[in-house]
Amino acid sequence: MNVPTASEKRLVIVGATGMVGGYALRYALENSAVGSVTSIARRKVGISHPKLKDVLHPDFANCSALADTLSGQDAAVFCLGTYTGAVSDAEFRKITVDYTIEFARVLGDSSPGAAFSFLSGKGADPTGRSRMPFARYKGEAENALLAAGFPHVYIFRPAYIYPVEPRKEPNFSYCLLRTMYPVFRVLFPNQVIRADDLARAMVDVVVSEHGQRGGPVFENRAIRVMVEFPETAALNKPKSLTINYCRRGAAQKLRAEGTPIPLSSHLTQE
Repeated sequence: MNVPTASEKRLVIVGATGMVGGYALRYALENSAVGSVTSIARRKVGISHPKLKDVLHPDFANCSALADTLSGQDAAVFCLGTYTGAVSDAEFRKITVDYTIEFARVLGDSSPGAAFSFLSGKGADPTGRSRMPFARYKGEAENALLAAGFPHVYIFRPAYIYPVEPRKEPNFSYCLLRTMYPVFRVLFPNQVIRADDLARAMVDVVVSEHGQRGGPVFENRAIRVMVEFPETAALNKPKSLTINYCRRGAAQKLRAEGTPIPLSSHLTQE
C-alpha cells in the first residue's frame, strides 16, 4: 500500500461493500488528496489498488481488534447500515446505534483528531420522540457521535438515495421509488440524491474538513448544493458556505425549481 505524504489524508471507510460506501471507496481511491484508504467491512471489497488496505472485520459489536488499524487516521466515512424491515427491530438498533458507538469508541482512542462523516437519514430524530424506530435510532447514533469528542462530525441526512447502477431492490417500496425517480428528480429534487453524489460529498467534507467544530447536519437540499458547487467545499464556516453557494448560482437554481432559498441553518442544521 502507498505511504501517504504529509499533505495527503489517511481515510477509513466503513461499509464499503454497501451501495454508498462502495461509491465512497472508489471516489476516495481516485482522489489525489487521499493518500491511503482503509476499508473495514464484514466482507472483502474484492478490488486491488495501491492506496487500499482491505480489512475484514466480521463483528462490529466489538471493534477492539481494530485499534492498530485505526491508529493515525485522519478521517472516517461511516456508511454501515441496513434497511428498515430487513432485520428485527433489536438487530436494526444494534446495527444502527451499537455498531456506530463501538466503532467511534475505538477510532476516538486510536485517532482522537480524526474527522467523522456519518450516513444518517432524512427524519432522524435526536430527541428520541419519534414513533419511527429508524428516526429514533439514527438520532441516537447522531447524539452519540456528537458526544464522542471528535473535532469534526459531519452528519448526512439524505432522503431517497438513487442506486444509479442496477441492483436487486430490498423491497417493493424501493422498486417503486426507483421507477419513480425520474419524476421525483424533476418535481421533488430535494427529496432525492444519487448514491455516487452522496458518497462524493461525504468524502469531500472530511478531506477538506470545512465547517465549524461540532456537528453540522446536511439535509438532502444541502447535499445537492455541495455536489453541484464543489468549489466552495473548502470554506471555513457554514454561514459563509451558504452565502457563497448563493453567490455562485445556487440561488438562481433553487428559485427556478420553486425552492425557497435556504438560510445557513437550513443548509447545515435543521
